[in-house]
Amino acid sequence: MCRSIKTLRPPYTDDVTEDDVRAAALQYVRKISGFRAPAAHNAAAFDAAVEAITKASEELLAGLQIRGAH
Repeated sequence: MCRSIKTLRPPYTDDVTEDDVRAAALQYVRKISGFRAPAAHNAAAFDAAVEAITKASEELLAGLQIRGAH
């Protein structure tokens, strides 16, 4: 149903885009909801979850301190 979510922090990935973070959030929501694409009556909740997880993921990545990183 969904591909693996890749690690989005250095040293695994240096050039992370907003699209990368959103794609990971979408895969997460698909996995936990069991829907690849939600029905119309579930679309608002599905989309809100993707946006919330995208934002939380961006905040997490921005706040991480990677040892040995310059």
